[in-house]
This record gives sequence, structure tokens and C-alpha cells, in this order.
Amino acid sequence: MPPTLVLIRHAQAIHNINRANHALRDPSLTDLGHRQSAELREHLRAHFPADRKVQLIVTSPMRRALQTALVALDWLVNSGVPVLYPKPCDTGTSAAQLATEFPAIDFSALDPVYPDKTSAASAAYRYKKGAVLARGQSALADLYERAEDVVIVVSHSGFLRTAVAGRWFANADYRVFDFVSREGKDEEEPYRLVEWDLTRGKGGMGRSEEGVVEFGEGLPGL
Repeated sequence: MPPTLVLIRHAQAIHNINRANHALRDPSLTDLGHRQSAELREHLRAHFPADRKVQLIVTSPMRRALQTALVALDWLVNSGVPVLYPKPCDTGTSAAQLATEFPAIDFSALDPVYPDKTSAASAAYRYKKGAVLARGQSALADLYERAEDVVIVVSHSGFLRTAVAGRWFANADYRVFDFVSREGKDEEEPYRLVEWDLTRGKGGMGRSEEGVVEFGEGLPGL
């Protein structure tokens, strides 16, 4: 049986304050972002069902996601829940440097092409509709095969919204999903998720916009 997914958008980072900061490479969390992560930590500890066991954390390679994970989920990391960093989804810092900065995270599964996004080898990670949608399906396919009870994923609003969940995510908010059963379905049928009532609407923290988003909406052409 595939795992339940807890999808988290990273907390506020420097580039979220001002569009001029979008030129910054791999921006860190703001002070507010650190506070949001701490609030998320307390909320999850108090409200996530006690009978469900988080057994894996998967995080984006970007600093803002790594920092969010290590603040909001430190209680899980400290208890021995493994943290993986499998696939790049934005332009960031080299794995060697990040491994030094974040020793609690396992970078062994990271694609060696990271953080390159310009060469032919990095075509799968480009910001194009086809590449983003394929990346979302690849991530869901990998997660579907996991044996864990609950997997937490710390990622980015655009990727989660347009390629994974079709929902809006505010900074440091989360939504919980189960996979739609694939029993009797063709292998080409896309992976889909169904959201828990616990977070449906405005998200678990109540910060997110309501509504369903069509996969690929707003992404540049193929």
C-alpha cells in the first residue's frame, strides 16, 4: 500500500519579500521564515494523527527547503527518521557544499547533474511544462512504491501546485494526501492524489488559498 504524503511548502525566504531578490541564488529563510517553521513544528506535533508513523522525509535541495525541514521536523530527524534529498527542482548550491552545511541529510541519491540546468544532461530539470510535469509524475511514481506509512515532502509552491497536488500552498503550510488507487489502471495513467479533510480548503495551517489548479497551468511551453 502506498504511503500517505504530507506536502509542505518551505517557509518564507528572502526572495519571497521582494521580486528584486529573485536574482539571488539559493536564498535562505528570513527571520519570519524561521518563526513560521517553528510554528509549523508545534502544529504538526499537536495535530498530526498519533496513530500514523512518519518514516521518511524527502526535501528539495534548496536551502530554504532544507532549513524548513530541519526546524519544522527536527523532532523527527532527532528520533532517527531519515532525510533524503533526491532530485533537483531549482538552481542551487553544489551537493558537496550543502553536505557540509547540512550533515543530517543524506545526499547520496542526488542526481550528479545537480545544480546544472543548462546542459543537455540537465534537460529533465528545466522550467518547461513538459519537463516539470514529467518530473512531478516521476516523483509521484517513486513515492508510490515506498513502503513507509507516512512520507513528508518539503518542496516549493509552484512544483507542488502545477505538477504534484494541484493545490495552493502558502509559505510553511501543508496538505495531506493519499494516492488514488492504481488497481486495474493502465501503466500510462497518471498518478493522482486525494486530499484529506484535515487540510482541505486552506491547508493545515489555514494560510493557503482555496481551490483546485489544473496541472501545468501557467508553465511555459514544452
